[in-house]
This record gives sequence, structure tokens and C-alpha cells, in this order.
Amino acid sequence: HTLTTLMLSSPLPSTAAMAKRKADELPTDVPEEKRSAGAEASEKLPQPPYTAASAEDRAKALSDPPLVFKLDATCGRARASTVILPHGEVLTPVFMPVGTQGTIKGMSSEDMHALGCKILLGNTFHLANRPTCDLLDKCGGLHNFMQWSGNILTDSGGFQMVSLLKLAEITEQGVEFEDPKKEGSRMLLTPEKSIESQNSIGGDIIMALDDVVSSTITDMDRIKEATDRTLRWVDRCISAHRKPHSQNLFGIVQGHLDPDLRESSLKEMIKRNFPGYAIGGLSGGEAKDSFWRVVEQCTRPGTGLPADKPRYLMGVGYPLDIVVCVALGVDMFDCVYPSRTARFGTALLRTGQMRLTSNEFATDHRPLEPGGTGPLKDYTRAMLHTIVTKEPVAASLITQHNLHFMLTLLREMREQIRNNTFNEWVRKFLQDFFPSARPAPCSACPPRWVRSALEACGIGLDDIFDWSAAEELPDMPRDSSNAPGGNKEGKKAEAKGKAAAAAAPEDAS
Repeated sequence: HTLTTLMLSSPLPSTAAMAKRKADELPTDVPEEKRSAGAEASEKLPQPPYTAASAEDRAKALSDPPLVFKLDATCGRARASTVILPHGEVLTPVFMPVGTQGTIKGMSSEDMHALGCKILLGNTFHLANRPTCDLLDKCGGLHNFMQWSGNILTDSGGFQMVSLLKLAEITEQGVEFEDPKKEGSRMLLTPEKSIESQNSIGGDIIMALDDVVSSTITDMDRIKEATDRTLRWVDRCISAHRKPHSQNLFGIVQGHLDPDLRESSLKEMIKRNFPGYAIGGLSGGEAKDSFWRVVEQCTRPGTGLPADKPRYLMGVGYPLDIVVCVALGVDMFDCVYPSRTARFGTALLRTGQMRLTSNEFATDHRPLEPGGTGPLKDYTRAMLHTIVTKEPVAASLITQHNLHFMLTLLREMREQIRNNTFNEWVRKFLQDFFPSARPAPCSACPPRWVRSALEACGIGLDDIFDWSAAEELPDMPRDSSNAPGGNKEGKKAEAKGKAAAAAAPEDAS
């Protein structure tokens, strides 16, 4: 196999110290020969080929930091802030569209500016493959390469440990992948190489490489190993970071769904005093009741992430999830969902998702979103139905709409927080998003995890929904006013509710 030069490797400044720590972390009942083997493996890590940040650069990062966080307002646990980065201010809460290889599919940088986007994502693993870090270095980084004057956040490549797990081998040194586009070739991603690549890409925020495991696995030995290794790797990332004066390295809290491991990871990451923090390891298929509890723990006042630093929830993009997590105290979000689902002909609306491929829209000449002000406000559903999945321009149009939807949703939440009306806004959002769910008696209710999560931050819903309802609606409901003739699901639920009321005793409450 060919080992590509994409990923080199290098250790902690003191490999002996790391080896000792790795050996000490092994259970006491592990045979001595295995403990020694673990230490020897760590000792064999190659010496660093990179140039660490100079003392002058580190001093500059302290005196003139590349990130300034200003908390503008709070409403309950929800926060509105201003994050000042090298390429301008970012107002939070904020959704960050994902441009995997220097472009959001179907969108130009000019399109993104027109939507008011201030920060977007690039994927280190894929950018290092194509166009390659060498090329990005030659053109002065990703900003110049894609003609983007806003901010960029780059991930570390750690997520590919989950998405490309069948092609990966994870060791203390790093993770070795088979290139999914070049069968037989291998590439090694280490903490040092991840940071070296991100330094070349030039993101305003860069992420430490973490050992990521699927949120659905149950192997506690592997989960603890990944949590502990993430801490060892983060120290190697700190040592490898050459540009602390111009790029902000965020640490990632791991720990799977285990409260004790999350608490340990939280404490250790906070000790390292990063300019910002991410909550990782979620949005991978875990139960939503577990999902929100991890987010709540990580944002809990007093014991969660620092109140004076930005908090980034990785990979979360469903509108409902974002609304709930803003209420819990998260500032930043990213996901491919709005742009990916657009390419399959699905538009996001305040009343759910609209699958424009459905034949019911063939003669529906209403606007995509009646009363909307977005980029597709003059396009009819019939027109979009005719071209979705058939004409390339359709993917661009619906991507534009979906990103406008997400960016506008987050801006609206910010204003509500600043006006101290966020709690009331959340209740109205849920009523619009789940129009078939009503006060008792009603046959349908929003997902019950939403009730529990919002109760944790002081937002009550019992007076507007019937939580004893038999039908629990999905997190991403289908728009229920699709066909001319109105809200079929809502009318159906209303009819069931009236029938139940008629059959109930007069004194029933």
C-alpha cells in the first residue's frame, strides 16, 4: 500500500511522560508485559517534523487574542453574544453551513455573503485530500482559495473515525484511513498532522483531534479509552499549534452518554483554558432523551462549560434540536442537513419539511412559503416540483432557501433573547412546527423529550400540548399544509380531539 504524505505524525514534547501516563492508566490487573508494551509503543512515536509556535507568537496571542467573547444578553439559560474573530464579528446563536471541500454544494461564496453568513465550515480530512494543504499553502489558505472574506471553522478530521470507521484503524499514534476514493492507499492522521493541516488551511477556529466513537455503541472499555485518549491527544494538539496568535484552537468535550465520563472530560478541558469549547460525540443516532441530558450537563450553570467562552454543539442541524439547545445555553451549531436534504428536493419551513418531489405539488401554485421573504418567495411549489432532482439549478435554489431558513431562525432567536421574550417565542415556534398538536384533548403531541429538556431550563409546555396523547410526532415533521385544502393532519387531530371530548364525562379534567 502507498502511505500518502498527507498525514505525518509527531508526539507530545515529552514522549517518555506520555508513555508513563499511558502505562499508569492501564488497570492494575493488566500483566506487566502488556503495560511495558503500551509504554514502548508510545516511545516509538516519531519526533516532531513541525515548528512549534514561537514564544513571541504565544505572547501575542495573550496580549491580542484572535477571539474576543462578549455576552450581550441572556434569557433564562439562552445566550446572545458577539464573538470577534480575525475575519469579523459573529453574532450568536449562530448556524454555520458546512462547505466540506471549500464550497457549499450549489452555492458560491457570493451567494453565502448575500445570505448574511458570517462563518462556515471546512472539513480538514477532505480538504487535505483535495485540493491538498500544499496547494492551500501556496495560495495563502482557504479564504483566498474560495474567495471568502468571512470566518471559517475547520474540523479536525475526527468525525471520519465514525463515518469511515470500516476504513480506519485507530491507535495511540493516530488514525490510519484507507482513502475512500483511492482503493489501496493509506493515510495517517495524527493530532500533530491535523493541527498542521488546519494551520495551512487557515481557519479562524480550528478543532483539536479527538478519538470519536459512535454514540450508539455500548462497549464501555472502548468508550473510556476514547475519552482518555482524547485528553492525551488534545495536549499534543496544543503543542503542535503554530499559530495561536491568529487561529483559535477549541477543545472538544467527550465522554459518550456517560455522566461521569462527561464530567471528567469537562473538568480536564476547562483546565486547559481554550478560547472556546465544543460538545462532541452526539447526533449519531442516540436516543434524544440521552442527547439533551448530555447537552444540559455540559451547559449547566456553575459546573458546565465556562460562561465567558463560546459553546459549540457539533453536528446538530434539525431546527427543533437547535431551538431546544439554544434554550439550554449553546451558542454555535453546524450540520450538512439543510443543504443535503435540499439536494433531495426537501425544503424547510416553520411548519415542518416539505418534500417537493411529491406529486401533490404538481398543480399547487401557491408560493413555497406563503408570506415568506426568503430568496424563493416568488417561486411556486408547482414550479419547484417540476425541476427538483431533475435540473441542477433546483438543488441550488432549495439549498439557498434552506440556508436562509436556518440563518434567519438563529437571528430571530438572538433578537428574542435580547428582548427577553425567548421563552414565549419557543412556545409559539413549537405550536407552529407541530400544528396538529394542541391542548387536551388531542391525539398528538410533540416529541416528549422536548418537554423534559425545556422544563430543565424553565420553559413550561403543559398548557399548550396534551402530553398524554397516543401519537408522538417526529422531530422533523412533514409540513401538514401541503396540498390545497389546508392542514389535513391538523384537521384530523382536531376531529379526534372533538370526538374524545364528546365521549368524556362532563367533569373530566
